[in-house]
Amino acid sequence: MASIPQTLGLRRSFGFGDRLGLATPGHIDAVRGTSFAPIFAQQSIREMTRTQRTPDDVMRSARAALEREGWNVPWGADADHLQTREDVFRTAAAGFCYFTIDPSAHVNNDADNLRGKALDDAYGSLVKAGMVNRDEASDLYGSKTFDLDAGRVAFDDPSLLRRAVVKYGGALAYTKKMGDWIADACGVADACGGAECCNGVAARGARPFEIEMSVDETRVPTSPLEHLFVALELRRLGVKVVALAPRFVGDFEKGIDYKGDLALFEQHYKLHAEIASRFGPYKLSIHSGSDKFSIYPIIGRVSGERLHVKTAGTSYLEALRVACRVDRPLLREIVAFCRGRYETDKATYHVSARLADVPEFLNDPDLERSYLDEPAGREILHVTYGSVLSAGKMSDGAPLKEKILDVLTRNDALYREVLRIHLGKHLRLLG
Repeated sequence: MASIPQTLGLRRSFGFGDRLGLATPGHIDAVRGTSFAPIFAQQSIREMTRTQRTPDDVMRSARAALEREGWNVPWGADADHLQTREDVFRTAAAGFCYFTIDPSAHVNNDADNLRGKALDDAYGSLVKAGMVNRDEASDLYGSKTFDLDAGRVAFDDPSLLRRAVVKYGGALAYTKKMGDWIADACGVADACGGAECCNGVAARGARPFEIEMSVDETRVPTSPLEHLFVALELRRLGVKVVALAPRFVGDFEKGIDYKGDLALFEQHYKLHAEIASRFGPYKLSIHSGSDKFSIYPIIGRVSGERLHVKTAGTSYLEALRVACRVDRPLLREIVAFCRGRYETDKATYHVSARLADVPEFLNDPDLERSYLDEPAGREILHVTYGSVLSAGKMSDGAPLKEKILDVLTRNDALYREVLRIHLGKHLRLLG
C-alpha cells in the first residue's frame, strides 16, 4: 500500500523535510523520474517541538498527500535526530521506520585538544563508567593498518586511537542503547534492524526498521581514522546501520552552499565513502544537505548508490518565496520579526550570517533577492522558523503561521512549482 512507509535499504535516497505539512506534492514532482528513493515524512524532534507538531501530524500530512496524488512507489519515513527513549517510542508508534540516532550529547568535543594526563583521565572516566574496556580498543585495533583505494588509514599512533575512543566511546555506547530501544519499539528481539532483520524472520507483530547514526553536529570534523573506528565498533557491538552521518570537513551551514576547499572535501569524502562501503556497508548521510550545490557533483559521483541526503529548511524558505511573490507585506512582517529573533535563535545552529549583512529596509524589487537568494538573508529566515511558526505575530496581532498557511493553500500550484524547481536542482546535480 503506497500510503505506508517502508524501509528502503541501500538504495540512494533523499529526505524531504516539511515543516508546514503542505510540501509533499512539490516533493513528489521533484523526485519523480529520478534514481532517488524518497523519504517524504522526515522531521526531527527539535523541529516538531519548534513547529508545535507531533509525529502523528507529520505522518498524517505526508500520507494524505501521497494518497491524493496516487503515489504507488515505496517511500520512507525518518524520525530524525532522536536522543531519548521517549522520542523512539513516540515516533515508532506513529509509523516511522527509519530512525536517526543523535548521540551528540555523548560525543566528547574536547577530545582533539586533550594530551598526556588529560587524555588518560578522560579515557579512565569512560572505563570507570563502563562505556569501554580498558585495553579492548588497543588490543583490537592497535598498530593495524588499512590500505584503502582512496588512501591509508593506520592505527599506528596510540594517542590517536585513544583520542578516538574518548571522542566517540560514549556516543557508541549510547547508540547501542538507542538501537535496542528502537528494536523494542518495533517489536524485534535486537537491533539488527532493516529488511533483513533477524535473518528475515521477525517476531509476530514486528516490523522492519532502519537505523542511522549521526555525529554531524559536532564542533570538529570526523577524521577518516575516527570514522573507521566508529564503523568497526558498530559492527562489534552488533548495531547494523543503513546510514552514518560524519561531520565532514568544511562548513555545512543551514540553507546555503558549502564553504570550504572543494579538493580537500573530495579527498576526505572518498575515504569516508570507501569506509562506508567496505566496513558497513551503509550509506553516507549528508545532513544540512540543503543547497550544497558546489559539492553535489562530487557527492553523487563518489557515493554511487550508497548515499542519503537530508533537506528540511529549504522547503520552508521556498514557502516564504511564495509569500514574497504573492503577498509582499506579509514577507516584510516576517523579515522584521526574524531580525528581532535571529541573535537568540541562531544559538543552536551553525550559521555565520550577521544582521548587518542584509539591509533592514528594502524596496520591493530587492526583497526576494536579499532574503531568499543571498546567503545571509537565507540563514536569518532559516533559523528563526520555530519562533515564526510558534509565536510570530503580524503587526495587527494575527499569527504569522496562519497567514503563511493561508497563502500556501491559496497558491498551492505556485508552491508546488517552486519546490519542483529548487529541489529538482538538488537531485539533478546529485544524480
